Amino acid sequence: MPLDEKIKVLLADDQTMIRQGFGYVVGLQNDMQLIGEASDGKEAVDMAVKCRPDVILMDIQMPCMSGIEATQEIMKRLPETKIVILTTFDDQEYIYQGIRLGAVGYLLKDADVEDMLEAVRSAFRGEAVYKTGFAAKALSRVAASGFIIPGTSHKPPLLEPLTEREQGVLQEMAYGLRNDQIAQKLMITEGTVKSHVHRILQKIGCEDRTQVVVAALRNGMVK
Repeated sequence: MPLDEKIKVLLADDQTMIRQGFGYVVGLQNDMQLIGEASDGKEAVDMAVKCRPDVILMDIQMPCMSGIEATQEIMKRLPETKIVILTTFDDQEYIYQGIRLGAVGYLLKDADVEDMLEAVRSAFRGEAVYKTGFAAKALSRVAASGFIIPGTSHKPPLLEPLTEREQGVLQEMAYGLRNDQIAQKLMITEGTVKSHVHRILQKIGCEDRTQVVVAALRNGMVK
């Protein structure tokens, strides 16, 4: 695959072994390119501005500037960049802060390699990445805070009501399930799920899955 078609990944973590391990795996993928490694938050911001990555794997606890602070700064400068928070702690506060500042996902460092790679690909596609037990509670907290992600309105402009099936798909999206997982759970084809997701985005007036989940939670459309 040509380099300009690959997902450009930046890895920010103060642990050398984590960077080497994740970096090695990313480098083996035909659809990804590791464009940089940062060992602290400030370096992550500087490298992001310089290299313009598509996806950043961002550690929470780093010297000079934390991952949360780095996320905030990068979102100000590069709002289209997708950031996936990495941490060893399944902590609701971290998830809340990350989502609040614009991260599209949250992943534990001890996640399987395939989960990490899928997180990068999902983030690149604009899908939410939530692989931890506290994610649903954190999303509800974001909703209750009244935070509005750019591209969503305070009250979703429903052009027409969601069908029962669309409502079911939206609920599973809020739980962080991928299209194939939703298809399996609802016993429908993945193509049908994609069609429902497209219609849901249109009806709620959002550009991607992250926006629609937060908008739906904020307005009580899902549990």
